[in-house]
Amino acid sequence: MSTSKSLPKLFLGASAMLFAGAGLQIVFDGGKQDFLLAAWVVGGMGCLAIAANRHAKFRGFAFSLWVMTLVAAAMFRPELFQKWGTFDQKTLIVPLIQIIMFGMGATLCVADFTRVLTVPRAVGIGMLLQFTIMPLTGAGLAMVFGFPPEVAAGVVLIGSCPGGVASNVMVYLSRGDVALSVTMTACSTLVSPVLTPLAMKLLAGQYIEIEFTTMLVAILKMIIAPIVLGLIANKLLTRYSLLGPKMERTLSLIAMVSICYIIAIITSISREQLMSVGLLLIVVAVAHNAIGYLLGYWCAYFTGLDETTRRTVAIEVGLQNGGMASGLAVNVLKSSNAALASAIFGPWMNISGSILASWWRGRPVKDNRPSEVETLPPKHQHD
Repeated sequence: MSTSKSLPKLFLGASAMLFAGAGLQIVFDGGKQDFLLAAWVVGGMGCLAIAANRHAKFRGFAFSLWVMTLVAAAMFRPELFQKWGTFDQKTLIVPLIQIIMFGMGATLCVADFTRVLTVPRAVGIGMLLQFTIMPLTGAGLAMVFGFPPEVAAGVVLIGSCPGGVASNVMVYLSRGDVALSVTMTACSTLVSPVLTPLAMKLLAGQYIEIEFTTMLVAILKMIIAPIVLGLIANKLLTRYSLLGPKMERTLSLIAMVSICYIIAIITSISREQLMSVGLLLIVVAVAHNAIGYLLGYWCAYFTGLDETTRRTVAIEVGLQNGGMASGLAVNVLKSSNAALASAIFGPWMNISGSILASWWRGRPVKDNRPSEVETLPPKHQHD
């Protein structure tokens, strides 16, 4: 058996043994030695993530498993993600998001924004659904479940953010229109400095004070400016033939590590609140995400868009920019509790997106319109 095939089984076996150790400890001493229990659980989750990453079929779930590993570590040992001496790790959240957005910008080009001129109807419908379905659904779920004000505002916030970068990969896997997905993500992000604060002002103002101008400026600094710098870097790197698959993989890895760390910091800060409303927030995240997929797809259907575009719109609407929501919650709303919804929504949308993409991938598009996936530039084919 080759090493590449045996490694996933090796780490899967190690994970099973570590989880078994956690179970035995709980049985014999009730988990009183929390440091040892943390080692069992976090180690088991980490091995499971490595096993998934080494297996082609389950690689799409590896990132979510790494997020869950860091969440487990933050739940068991919150002090590790709070302060280093007098330095508050919470201050790292915004710079890390700026790094993520810079990486996003570095994989875009001006054509990704101007492509809207060639498919204005599809992009317009997709963006309209993005900034109506998800904010309104978030507001409705927050009302139905009766969360504390700051947590409720966080549910609305994750719905009010633009599409997430992961959507481009999910669209590619689902045989959707990747070029359209990239354009929709880019354009929804571009208009988010106005539409996100507006949605929050209208739908979350009853829960927490929303300063429209403050949030607008924060989005420009935290999201738009790094993307613009990334676009400039893309131009320079392309000119000197430095932007290729290896560079893109590096940027992707930095983004994933940053997101995991951000979620761990938020989890550690809001540990007590998460323990009281965590299960309900998971239910809300699943419902919010599913409603986004369903309404995105069927609204696109009833507006006459073809199957390839419907899949693209559904994923774009269902997947949100969790990092942006986390940064706004902590930096603008000054509430780690408002960041809980995005901390849960983020990992779940990667799991659900991978499942949906795999299901659609096994069902080729039957219409006659050639998919833009087939004519994508190399960088998008790589994604």
